[in-house]
Amino acid sequence: MQRTSFGAMTCSIARTLDIAAEPWSLLIIRDVFVGISRFDAIRRDLGISRKVLAERLQRLVEEGVLERRPYSQHPVRHEYHLTDKGLELCEIMFAIIAWGDRWTAGEAGPPALLRHEQCGAVTRAQVCCGECGEPLNASQVHAEAGPGGTDGPGTQLMPEYLRAT
Repeated sequence: MQRTSFGAMTCSIARTLDIAAEPWSLLIIRDVFVGISRFDAIRRDLGISRKVLAERLQRLVEEGVLERRPYSQHPVRHEYHLTDKGLELCEIMFAIIAWGDRWTAGEAGPPALLRHEQCGAVTRAQVCCGECGEPLNASQVHAEAGPGGTDGPGTQLMPEYLRAT
């Protein structure tokens, strides 16, 4: 089945989803983040088919999220490491974790904890304003047209027909 590509849409959300929202991609990135970096170990951890894992890893390498490093020559085998681009994508995963811990963890509590190495505390992700540092709350933020924005289907700009209302 051919997957819909969002990469051409003039929307940062769509372009990010085009890379990170393929089935399994964020779970693969999560595994690499926690230190599961070899193909067979990722496959065992996720229970994913070899074919799907190979395709997802190749795409994440092509997009510059992961890099392959050889660890064996006979046979040639690679492990995967997050690039700077991949590490920044982990910050999005931290926000997803915070949401999941709040809304899906249940009575048992979060399945994993994040510890901040700088201060040593167990923490949770919080999206903050890049200018003033205050937490961003969706009820206190609105979107405006940016310099790279365009009107059209799939863009983050409000369609003309909605602006008049």
